[in-house]
Amino acid sequence: MTDSVVIGIDLGSSGARAAAVNPDGTTQCWVHEHFPEASTWPAGRADPNAWLAGLERTLQAVLSLNVEVAAIGVGGQAPTTVPMSDQFVVTCRNPIGSGLSRRDQHVAQHEFLEKEMGCAVVPAQSWDWALRKLGAEAIQSLWLAEEVLPGFGEPVMTGTIIGQSDGSLGVGKGVPLVAGSSDFYMSSWAGGLGEPGLGHDPGGRTGGVGVAVLASRRPEELFGFPSVVAGVEVVGGPVNAHGELLEWWAAVSGKTISELLVAAETVPAGSEGALVLPYLDGERAPRWESRLRGEIHGLSFNTGAPEIARAVLECAAYGLRHIHEELKAAGVEMDALTCAGSPAKSYLWNSIKASVLEVPVDVPDQPEQMSAYGCALAAGAAVGWWDGVGADDMGSWPLPPRSRVEPEPSEAYSEGYERFVALGDASVALLSPNSQ
Repeated sequence: MTDSVVIGIDLGSSGARAAAVNPDGTTQCWVHEHFPEASTWPAGRADPNAWLAGLERTLQAVLSLNVEVAAIGVGGQAPTTVPMSDQFVVTCRNPIGSGLSRRDQHVAQHEFLEKEMGCAVVPAQSWDWALRKLGAEAIQSLWLAEEVLPGFGEPVMTGTIIGQSDGSLGVGKGVPLVAGSSDFYMSSWAGGLGEPGLGHDPGGRTGGVGVAVLASRRPEELFGFPSVVAGVEVVGGPVNAHGELLEWWAAVSGKTISELLVAAETVPAGSEGALVLPYLDGERAPRWESRLRGEIHGLSFNTGAPEIARAVLECAAYGLRHIHEELKAAGVEMDALTCAGSPAKSYLWNSIKASVLEVPVDVPDQPEQMSAYGCALAAGAAVGWWDGVGADDMGSWPLPPRSRVEPEPSEAYSEGYERFVALGDASVALLSPNSQ
């Protein structure tokens, strides 16, 4: 055996990511396994048998390094409900329960599965399902102050050892299994979102803004949830489309994402007047309107794939600023924003976000692995390497190294943001009040 590591796994709808982390915080390896079958699944559904095969490949890629595994922590997408009988999953991208609270959305997903199957269904959150497949007990892992889900198992706090591996999926027997949580919570932990004034964008196919604030100073009108640090809460909200919007434009334009990012670099700030409203699947924060649909404005005969690609990058930043402006109006300031997820691999996109938001953007070395790294932090905390959830400060946790992108404010972005809000307001005004 070589170094002792904890393994953190982020179970997504189309792939699994893993980080193997040493006690000093050094990452022994990063792994990303796609689920090749994902492109054939109905929208908002997933095959847990393919998930299980992908999870095994992910674990075996880490174990092939001949490491000693001290613990395994698992997190994933939410709200997603998995039937323990391994029929098709209802994922967070499914409209079932859309607009409801986390608890009520899970309840709606559970009820849908029981109606679909015509029998009682034992439900689980995605990461709890994965941990049970490795030998864990029938529990539901919850972040601080989260509501208990009826029928999903005995509640335990994130970072709790909930059993030991039973030899499944090639993992040796007796490895402690640790409760994780949603990808946002785990990514924000790895992003340091326990320091007041620090913001976090989890990126990925969706995204959003969360800003840490002292609980004693959180404006009452803002919803907040506990951060990983005691006495600090996070305020903000998620958006519906981020990286997924660029995926859509790649499919429509027939170009790869890499080609679109290169092409977007040739277009100046403001996208030559093109502006996208990214509401292809409605919008969450700050509009909370599922009936909205995407729009492209300012088209001319000179508008091509590069201009729209640039407009897609800019509209994602405008959506984050829309949330940020509401926070500022309530008295919450953001000193810097940590960007995670695959979108953060693009320097251009990071620089656009920094300039639109007019705050520095910090980028981890492996931004798409932040949730997996957060799950590794939970696993390490469970076996005593570091403090657990609810620590007094961020001091004990080794966080991934990062680089900083400074903002370069532009009048084109200021004007673009004002257009973005005004056009979005107009779209909301056109919705029929009777079409809910």
